[in-house]
Amino acid sequence: MTFSLFDDDALGGPTTEQLGPASFVLRAFARDRASALLEAIDRVETLSPFRNMRTPGGHTMSVAMTSCGSLGWISDARGYRYSALDPLSGKPWPAMPDLLLNLAQEAALAAGFADFTPDACLINRYLPGARMSLHQDRDERNLGAPIVSVSLGIPATFLFGGMQRSDPTERVHLRHGDVVVWGGEDRLRFHGILPLKHNDHRLVGPRRINLTFRRAG
Repeated sequence: MTFSLFDDDALGGPTTEQLGPASFVLRAFARDRASALLEAIDRVETLSPFRNMRTPGGHTMSVAMTSCGSLGWISDARGYRYSALDPLSGKPWPAMPDLLLNLAQEAALAAGFADFTPDACLINRYLPGARMSLHQDRDERNLGAPIVSVSLGIPATFLFGGMQRSDPTERVHLRHGDVVVWGGEDRLRFHGILPLKHNDHRLVGPRRINLTFRRAG
């Protein structure tokens, strides 16, 4: 199935779905500002290109990544961590565009999390077949702040589990413009993305772009 302008609009306006006590899907929350978001992401990519990082075990990740903000997430033989410098350039990561920061704060507030000030925005690029295995976001110093995750482009199936990797997972279909926010007692729940199916989107092409905002430092 190919999503077009008509198809996006036919999905309806913003709604909210609750996944857990402190986790929500904000449907279509970012859809109306998607074009501007993609332009901002392109400017970040010019300064810090996407790259497929290697895990500490030596595997190349199927998802290409970059970051903006005062901290960026990196992975290599030394482990998973945040760094103030882009290892490709040796320079600080690009500043987080106001458009992205405002979106993250508005989404967090809509989900009940006031005063969210992210200092890291991970930008993930998924091509068909790319996936993200179940994991917890626990490299951040501040686990009291929520995670805000924005989906742009082709649809994806988000897995939302429990506090143990072996816990059952809920499958959540994410579409262009959807935002997932989780924190509080749900903050350390395992989550991931199933392999993306071949698809095409009028703005993004055969890709999914994911923005993940965190308070890392």
